[in-house]
Amino acid sequence: MMCAATATGDWWVRGIGGQIGGAFSHESEHDLALMVSDFLENGCSSGADSWCSSDSDSGLYDLHHLADKISFYKRTVAQYESDLLLIVHSLVQSIKDTDLHRVKSGPCNASCINFSLVKLLRLSGYDAAVCVSKWQGSGKVPGGDHEYIDVVNCINAGSSERVIIDVDFRSHFEIARAVDTYDRILKSLPAIYVGSLTRLKRYLQVMAEAARSSLKQNSMPLPPWRSLAYLQAKWYSPYQRQFGPDNQNFSHVDSSYHEQCGGHLKRLQSSLQFETEGERLMKPINSDNNQRMKLERRKHSLFRAL
Repeated sequence: MMCAATATGDWWVRGIGGQIGGAFSHESEHDLALMVSDFLENGCSSGADSWCSSDSDSGLYDLHHLADKISFYKRTVAQYESDLLLIVHSLVQSIKDTDLHRVKSGPCNASCINFSLVKLLRLSGYDAAVCVSKWQGSGKVPGGDHEYIDVVNCINAGSSERVIIDVDFRSHFEIARAVDTYDRILKSLPAIYVGSLTRLKRYLQVMAEAARSSLKQNSMPLPPWRSLAYLQAKWYSPYQRQFGPDNQNFSHVDSSYHEQCGGHLKRLQSSLQFETEGERLMKPINSDNNQRMKLERRKHSLFRAL
């Protein structure tokens, strides 16, 4: 049985023609373009002569510490989220190019993958929907909108919780001239995020700090579109749920808007396969480490007893 989900705030009115989804609106896109231009001209001028991408000694410890946090967050997952993650991986691997249909008149930005995945999740009995959040610019944070998936999990008769699914999770944290350790942290993130808003916020806090540390080593400031406030706005802003795309005829739409989606799907499926293989290979290592830790604790206990 499915629960009703409530948006976090007043639902926003869709733009002309009902266009939605994972790209910025025209106004916010213009604002962001101006901000990027201003940032490149003024904000990062101090780093114009610094093109190195290796870790400095001062930032190395911080990034290693943040990498440990990411590793810990990946291991501490609620059972429902862990089970759903396996389902999502399996369903994404089952999607074919022919399942991807145009869902809007502009650039797709993985919307077709989101709607395909939501369809499969709902057929599997989950209360899943494509969510489109929208927020206004404030101060140094540009306005925008973002598309992701949520699954409403009924905890008991009177309450429910949202589990967030983002099929292009790593792309939110890509930065210019990243140092090697930051690249490794980025690649350690799940290819698809599946989890609570609380756990998501922890990831965002770590990645915003890691980006700041990496950029600082190249004498570059943190751009506003990688700030914690901007990242949180994507998933914490008022949103609207949709169970399927609008019933519109997109046959007249420029095919170039949609032709990259097949490649996006293949890269996503490849990343999931690589991630699964990596976790499978790491299990014996983690088991050995756990066994060593248990032996060390026993040794300490014996020494204290003596």
